[in-house]
Amino acid sequence: MNEKKIPLAQLFAHHARPLVLGALLMVVCYALFYITTVFSLSYGVSQLGISRPQFLGMLCVAVIFMAAATPLAAMAGDRYGRRPVLITAGSAALLSGFLFAPALQSGSLLVITAFLSLGLFLMGATYAPMGALLPELFPTAVRYTGAGAAYNLGGILGASLAPYIAQQLAQHGDLSWVGEYISVAALISLLAACFVQETRHRELA
Repeated sequence: MNEKKIPLAQLFAHHARPLVLGALLMVVCYALFYITTVFSLSYGVSQLGISRPQFLGMLCVAVIFMAAATPLAAMAGDRYGRRPVLITAGSAALLSGFLFAPALQSGSLLVITAFLSLGLFLMGATYAPMGALLPELFPTAVRYTGAGAAYNLGGILGASLAPYIAQQLAQHGDLSWVGEYISVAALISLLAACFVQETRHRELA
């Protein structure tokens, strides 16, 4: 095996493009998760008057849909390719952003739970193919480093400030701005999916 003593240096020197694309692919996944869970919980309790235990129960229902989407999207990625799954899920996530404000402002526990379920379902659908796709973007010598760096960089971009940004958008703008934030995150990952190469049949070396 061609072992690299400093794989991170090799990664940035020769594999910057897949590193950046891999990180951008993760943005919508993290944004969906943290806005659907952290921000929505805070907003539902503080602004909608839903009790915390009740909203947590609604999220427990929604998590079931994320658990269902994960193996389904993984199997679809193996059968049809990683890119088609990510493009389909990313497009659906982009459109879901426009439903965010109407759903939460409806005041209906059923409608809110349905949207939370949709958000986490799409989170699972965008997350599942990444376990195969990220390592496949890099050659053996930097595979572990590349996949780990892309994954964590995506977390920094998509997750670290997502609840805070959503809170600021809701306070200084409108709840619809939070939905647009989801759509922008989805667009970023969708564009990355369009530029990344399909890896399903790639021979790892």
